[in-house]
Amino acid sequence: MKYAIIALALIAAVFSGGCRREDVREMTVDIPALKEADKGKITSILAKYQGVDSTSFVWDMKEGSLTLKYDSMKIAQANIRYAIDEAGIKVKFPVKTDSRAGH
Repeated sequence: MKYAIIALALIAAVFSGGCRREDVREMTVDIPALKEADKGKITSILAKYQGVDSTSFVWDMKEGSLTLKYDSMKIAQANIRYAIDEAGIKVKFPVKTDSRAGH
């Protein structure tokens, strides 16, 4: 009986932590023609998406980029870039340089 209780406790411990709920990552979006007026528009566009942390936005007007944190379990990098681009703000998409899938 003692060994059965230990075995059940071990099984419960293994299966209780197996599901990830979030995976926060950082990305930089290249926006070559970024203007001051675009900041508010981009912020309101991305506010519609779960997983984008608008409090993490770091704007680099000189380089034309936005660095932000997002939860990859809720939204993909490509979706963030497409959302900005489809709003009429031109985004530079990464060029795939090898034969592997992904970015």
